[in-house]
Amino acid sequence: MGRETTERSTSHWFTHPYGSVDEFEQCLTQFSTMPPPRNAQTIQRGVPVYDAPELRNKFSERGGWRTLLDEWIDVLKNGAGVLIIKKSFEDTAIIDEATNVFRSIIAEERQQKETGDHFAKAGENDRIWNALEKLCLNAPEVFTRYYSNDMIALVSEAWLGPNYQMTSQVNVVRPGGSAQQAHRDYHLGFGTVEQAEKYPRHVHQLTMALTLQGGVAHCDIPVESGPTRLLPFSQNFEPGYLTYRREDFQQVFEDRFVSLPLEKGDTLFFNPALYHAAGSNTTSDVQRMVNLLQVSSAFGHPMETVNRLAMCKRLYAGLLAEVNAGALTNVEARRALACAAGGYAFPTNLDTDPPVGGLAPQTQYELIVHSLGQQRPPEEVATLLDQQAERRKA
Repeated sequence: MGRETTERSTSHWFTHPYGSVDEFEQCLTQFSTMPPPRNAQTIQRGVPVYDAPELRNKFSERGGWRTLLDEWIDVLKNGAGVLIIKKSFEDTAIIDEATNVFRSIIAEERQQKETGDHFAKAGENDRIWNALEKLCLNAPEVFTRYYSNDMIALVSEAWLGPNYQMTSQVNVVRPGGSAQQAHRDYHLGFGTVEQAEKYPRHVHQLTMALTLQGGVAHCDIPVESGPTRLLPFSQNFEPGYLTYRREDFQQVFEDRFVSLPLEKGDTLFFNPALYHAAGSNTTSDVQRMVNLLQVSSAFGHPMETVNRLAMCKRLYAGLLAEVNAGALTNVEARRALACAAGGYAFPTNLDTDPPVGGLAPQTQYELIVHSLGQQRPPEEVATLLDQQAERRKA
């Protein structure tokens, strides 16, 4: 057998044009033939819908939840990629209490500044960044009763295992609020195509196992008010982080998306690689409020704490001098910098460090690379780094 037939023919990297619409539609059709989940109460347009009271009765015995968790993993990984749990909060009084706290936070923050959003113009919607911490600090007893919910815990553990880390952002879309474009989410979904294509194929698969997206309905959300539009099974399309912005893929989403109503106390969870988008609020009276949950794997942390701010300040003067003297190429400088500077925009304080010209704030790495190109003096860069660090503080 010749060498050319024994070498791997598939690259570990995605290359342009990444994939075709025909392949995308074939993927959607192929996975949609999977058997329906056994414990779903109904399947609505491909989306499994569960009933929380029924699940609590059925799996109340010790250890019985593992069967359901297995099913949810199948749904999120290879199945529809999304599930709805009706009546996750059977007693919606705690939802109302949390809503009142959130509304007071919104009113207070409106007086301080105009809040921004990833996808909407500033002032068009109301958004509370880091609503998790703000609820805890403003009303710890409400926080405890809200986040002790069993459905939130079980789905999070099904997808991420134990020791997951919860974050949340409250989003209120007023009547007239416009729809989002279809997208994939954090991590790779928050970068550009140029950034995403630098990661090998296995990382595109890995990223979806590091985060779970979810939402708690804080009011009744009819279809007319724009609940999340979903494209079941789209998380299975391997190069999806590179294609979702393309017009032809956007059109597939527009032709095939599913949008289902929610009631107060329902929850929705989905794989972050699922193509999805908030819909338009075409009602005249529904203030669509959802607490958006983003749950992260315990493994999204390095082993050691590193003072990267101090390292960057110390390195910059030498990098600038050596690049200017020709002792260090720009490529070599960036290699060294990649080992010292923070190269990823998150986590950050999105109230004070909002996205700049895209979905993510500037990173330490980007600040220094830009400063090298601008020939900024070290003392100016030190000040810029301090200001950036201050913006990122909790």
